Amino acid sequence: MHDTEAAGETQTMSDTKPATPTAANLAPTAIIDSDHPAVVAFAREHDRGADVRERAVSLYLAVRDGFRYDPYRIELTEQGLRASTVLANGYGWCVPKAALLTAVCRAVGIPARVGYADVRNHLSTERLRKAMNSDVYVWHGYSDLWIDGRWVKATPAFNIELCERFGLLPLEFDGRDDSIYHPYDKAGNRHMEYLNQRGVYDEVPLAEIEEGFRRYHPNATLNALGGHDFGEDAARESAG
Repeated sequence: MHDTEAAGETQTMSDTKPATPTAANLAPTAIIDSDHPAVVAFAREHDRGADVRERAVSLYLAVRDGFRYDPYRIELTEQGLRASTVLANGYGWCVPKAALLTAVCRAVGIPARVGYADVRNHLSTERLRKAMNSDVYVWHGYSDLWIDGRWVKATPAFNIELCERFGLLPLEFDGRDDSIYHPYDKAGNRHMEYLNQRGVYDEVPLAEIEEGFRRYHPNATLNALGGHDFGEDAARESAG
């Protein structure tokens, strides 16, 4: 189906970028627009804590729960993936939400970068599975944050309300351990499997993501799912 190699039950992840931050991990980019006034204001509002770890956790929770996860509205453009666009819309899927978390961290001086992996999603909606043409989703996005001398992964995609509807374990983040998808849900059903790690980047690799979607998810584009509501679908199918 996909040219990925299953990682079995392990949930470990690795990357090939430099072990210590570079200037690029603090710089704004076209998509990770950490210098945008709205991004700066949001970052300052939620930059709370006595140290870098506590501040990163505060920013993570603000992005995870402050913006609805919505994979029904995927726009593969700079504007569609931009951190400031998530702020303006109030929602986003995993790639732009990771861009936002990375941007707000950079805005307050916490080095951050974006990372990607291919995952097999065992819990989705029928409508989304049809649009994605598979239960394997390529280029799942997360953030990689420099905290206390090392890189720590943070996945802000699923807001807490969605987790409650789906019966998922919320992705908590303490700034010490990687926050990546759980392999099982609350009931013990399969949830996520990491199949292929694509590495970490200083900027969202739009061209590569576009190519991956053209190859594997050609129907998952802007407005492909019309006016349907992901949360309503999730709640209905979970209840059924």
